[in-house]
Amino acid sequence: MRETATYKIVIIYLILCFVWGSTWLAIKMSLESFPPFLSAGIRFVIASFTIYFLMNIRGTELQTDKEALKLYFMLGFFSFVIPFGLVYWAEQFVDSGLASVLFAVYPFFVAIFSYFLIPNEEIGIVRIVGMILGFSGIVVIFHDSFSLTISDYILGMFAIVLSAIMQAFMAVTIKKRGKYLNPLTMNLIPMLIAGFIMMLIGLFYEGWDKVRLTEKGIIAVIYLAVIGSVVTFTSFYWLLKKVSVIIMSFIAFITPIVAIFLGWILYDETLSEKHTLGTALVLIGVFIANLPQNSIEKIKKMAARYF
Repeated sequence: MRETATYKIVIIYLILCFVWGSTWLAIKMSLESFPPFLSAGIRFVIASFTIYFLMNIRGTELQTDKEALKLYFMLGFFSFVIPFGLVYWAEQFVDSGLASVLFAVYPFFVAIFSYFLIPNEEIGIVRIVGMILGFSGIVVIFHDSFSLTISDYILGMFAIVLSAIMQAFMAVTIKKRGKYLNPLTMNLIPMLIAGFIMMLIGLFYEGWDKVRLTEKGIIAVIYLAVIGSVVTFTSFYWLLKKVSVIIMSFIAFITPIVAIFLGWILYDETLSEKHTLGTALVLIGVFIANLPQNSIEKIKKMAARYF
């Protein structure tokens, strides 16, 4: 039974890596049809109604205690409205691959917030080494994409980093305070809040006149709503109850690799030797981070036997 549960965790973790890696490109595609806030708003409205439908089928009741309501509103604004507003706005100026790479600061901030908010959440030297290696791979891949010129491009980069920091804080907060919440109910109210607020912003400040309906754009929004929101966030919160929030944060190191290859296949974005080297460093870093925390002591003992 334990092996089955482990396999289920690994499979869902890998699915999250792939789907979230693909959402960066899907967001880029959706912006070909809809302006940023309108696109995100439509996405989350569709997602919230899908979750409501699933809850009715499963007979899942909405949890409405005082703590749950606080977390719903925190998630609504600090996991969806502001972070996704920043990302959607930024992807008008930043390539999908680079956007996913910038978001890879997420694990570092998860570690920082965990240190202060969840003292019993073990970070350890092994995970720190893995984190450094993983991020080094990200830097290798995109070191020549960074610019210090103040423009929409650099502001877009900062917007994505700020989004990652907010998401990191909320992941740690949910790990600490939201374990008792059902993964579906944890998403319903926050996504509904995000959907209507972002649609209102889109209608008043962007307008329908900027909408250019295309088959690709419509499919991208539906994919982002159902697969990129309902499936991923429900799975993420389910995994968060079973896996260290530090390990969960390493998804942010794998998604850029998925985004790079999808960008290369679908958008003719560049793929070179530095991408291969960077990818190798990321995978090594993730592997090391998932080693048991007493690995260094075991390696030392093994080495002492032979040297």
